[in-house]
Order: sequence, then structure tokens, then C-alpha cells
Amino acid sequence: MNHSPLHHESRTEPASRAGDTIIALASGAGVAAVAVVRISGPSTRAVLENLIGTLPVPREGAVRKIGDIDRGLVLWFPGPASFTGEDMAELQVHGGRAVVQAVVEAVLAVRGTRLAEPGEFARRASRTGSLILTEVEGLADLVSAETEAQRVQALAQAEGGLRRLYEGWRGELLKAQSLMEAGLDFSDEADVAADAARQAADVVAPLLGSVETHLADRSGERLRDGFRVAIAGPPNAGKSSILNALAKRDVAIVSEEAGTTRDVIEVHLDVGGVPVIVADTAGLREGGGRVEAEGMRRAVLRAQSADLVLWISDAADPMPAPLGRFGDVPIVSVTNKADLLPQRGAVPEPPSGIVVSAKTGEGFERLVAELGRRAGAGIEERAASPITRTRHRVELVSVRDALKRFVNPDLDAELRAEELRSAAHHLGRLTGRIDVEDILGAIFSEFCIGK
Repeated sequence: MNHSPLHHESRTEPASRAGDTIIALASGAGVAAVAVVRISGPSTRAVLENLIGTLPVPREGAVRKIGDIDRGLVLWFPGPASFTGEDMAELQVHGGRAVVQAVVEAVLAVRGTRLAEPGEFARRASRTGSLILTEVEGLADLVSAETEAQRVQALAQAEGGLRRLYEGWRGELLKAQSLMEAGLDFSDEADVAADAARQAADVVAPLLGSVETHLADRSGERLRDGFRVAIAGPPNAGKSSILNALAKRDVAIVSEEAGTTRDVIEVHLDVGGVPVIVADTAGLREGGGRVEAEGMRRAVLRAQSADLVLWISDAADPMPAPLGRFGDVPIVSVTNKADLLPQRGAVPEPPSGIVVSAKTGEGFERLVAELGRRAGAGIEERAASPITRTRHRVELVSVRDALKRFVNPDLDAELRAEELRSAAHHLGRLTGRIDVEDILGAIFSEFCIGK
């Protein structure tokens, strides 16, 4: 019976056995010119000696015969100077399924080896200190990046952009904590304690300002998750046709019958390197049956949660956007079906709006440019290391709130010192400086087996 190289029936030990040597196919599954098999752990040297004999020079590729299986490139990384911080190796062999399967089976024949769990290589790098949690998350984002801007942002985070920022803040917090603790040690000397508290406050004030500025910038989250655009408007205005034209393929049903679109339909676009998620929604009008009414309810909810609403109306009967219905979400008015009018000048272009024809393509260059401008707003001028995940934001809000409570001079000194400890605790959860087993699983589950 043939087994996949990613599954082996005799190796079912849990990933919690950190002393094991793990192996995984780190390249894509399926037939390929080259496959990369990654190994990490204390038995890595024994695995290599068993397969190739004499080890190659560390961190220098060497072409070797790999058992009686194949001839390939071998890389040997003695710990701690490796990705995982452990002894590690990579075997680059021909990508045929039988070759990969045979290499995996040969590695697993060495005592103490087993197949890796998802994200286990990166988890070991975190455990040994080679990577901190924000760098692990940046690595995950780099693996899944779909646009150039996402790649640049993920690479900066994977290379320690957030680490340097947060470790700098941690140093300032430690300084403030030491001052407050010193003041508490000399609480019987009022002038000494008061002076220490003032110095701590001088350290915390700019730190609090930096945290608040960091929280105010949402460009990183927008770039990672995508700029969300909702197409809304009355029935038969051509919303689905505009979605199809933007996607350059038929993704939505187009019909002259009102109420054809009943549910939300999404397409993912790359606009100037920024991911844009465009959603076609049900036409908004009075009346309609139960199913159509539910579609309209979902349309309004999607528009209210979007970053931008494209309000589409028919050139023959332009309808202004319903102010206030979508909350404070910005609206761009788009007048469609310009090709059906006898004279182009008969269409009054709305202020800050765009006139298009989904049939002929007229005006779409300007529409796409406007989407790119809106989606990319703030990205060029953003901070070098913006927040990219909800987890970061949640912890940083707790840091900010604790620092705000600390700067209250009416609070007892012991309680103010405790607020600094709380801020340091939440900052530590960002980088993994404290016990964070409760969040590790969610982070590492995003990885493929060999990462």
C-alpha cells in the first residue's frame, strides 16, 4: 500500500514531544522538478550520516548520493545557527512522488524521528528564541502573501520590524518599573518616592503617545486582510455587470429582472499591489418578497462593514446615495450605462463621482484608479511597522489602558506600579516573552506542514 509522503501510519506521536527529530516535505505537494525535505532535531546528524555518510561543510550545499534512492543537494545547519535553533538539514531531491516517499521513509527509519505537525518548525524556532511571535506571524503572512505590498509588509515583520519596536517599548517599561519599585522601597522617604514616581511618569508619557499613534494606524491590518469594497445601489443599475467587468470574468448573474442578486458575491482583486475585496450585493428598493428582503438586509450590513461603498445608479435615472444608511463608510457615486444615452453630455457627473459603461468599458480606467487610490491611502506614509493582526491590537489596547491608568497621579503608588506590570504583561504576550501556550496553537496552525 502506498502512503503519501506527508502521512505515515507508524508515526503518530504528538507534537508536544519536543525532543523528537521532525521531518516534513517543505516544498509543494505533487510532481515537481525538485522537492525539499526538511529535518530538525537532535537526531539530524544521525539521519545524514545514515543517508549520505560524511556530513558536508555547514551551510554549504553539497551534491551527494542519498542512500540508494537519489542524488541531490544536501544542506547541513548545526544548531543553534539554523532556522529552528536546533541541528537541521535540507535534502533537495527530484520531485517525483516515489523519490520523496522513499526519502521520507528512510529518514523515519532512524530512531527518534517522526513527521512534523503543522507549523512545528516555526514553533521550535520560537521556542529556541530564533524567532519571536510577531516574526512567526510575519513569516506566516509572507507564505500566504498574494500581492506585492503584502509581501513587502510581511517580509518587514518577519525580519523583526515589530520586534524592534516592541522590544524598545519593553525597555522603556522596564525602566519605568524599576523607578516605581525603587520608590516603593523608599516609601518612608516621601521626597525620594515622589521623585522616582515623577521620573517614571516622564518615561511613560512619550511611551503612551507612541502606543496611541501605533493603534491609530490601521493600514497594516487593511493591507493584510484586504480593502473591502461593497457595491450597492438600486436594482438593475448594473451592479453585477460592474463586478464582472472589474473581475474580467463572469462571477455574478446578470439579468434584466429586478432582484436577481440575492446574496453577497465576492471577488478578490490586486489593485496596484493592494488586495481589494469587492462584494456585489442585492439591489436596494422598497418592497420585495421575503428572500429579496433578506438579501437587502445583508447588503446593508456588508456595506456598513466595508471600507468603501460604490453606489451604482442608472445613467437614465441617477439616484443619489442614501446618506447615513451605511454609517460613516465613505461612498463613491458611480453612474452606469452611459452607453445607452444618446449624448454623453446628457449625463450629469455627480460631484466626486464617476460615469462608466460596464458594456463598453468606458470610465473603468478611472474607476480602478480611484479604487487603487482609496485602497492605498495611507500605506505609503504609514509607519514602518504597523499593526497587522487583531491579536496585536487587543494586547496593545490593554497596554494603552494600563498606561493611562498609571498616569493618574491620584492613584496609589502600589496600584500605579501594578499598572506598569499589567502593561508589561500584555506587551510580553505580543512577543512571547511570557507563557503564551493559550495562543500558540492558533498562530502555528496557519502554517503548512514543512514550515
